[in-house]
Amino acid sequence: MTENKLKVLENICYTELVYDRINKKLHTNLSKKQIEAFLLNILTETNDRFYIKTGKNFYVTNTENNIRITINSYTFRVITVDKIKR
Repeated sequence: MTENKLKVLENICYTELVYDRINKKLHTNLSKKQIEAFLLNILTETNDRFYIKTGKNFYVTNTENNIRITINSYTFRVITVDKIKR
């Protein structure tokens, strides 16, 4: 496991506003715990090479689930989750 992936998995955190943003962007109605479990599962199963640090953010792309997660590289807060269009 690369250092970037390990740091993200150990330190990931969420703000109150991000839960609503994730539900809105993914067109879901998940609880906070469901969102956290869902994202942790995605982050764990995503190959290390898809953890890209650009500027102040990590972009984690999971093509199996068509999702890109944006995480602040300093605070490890989830910023947003986007559906990938094929």
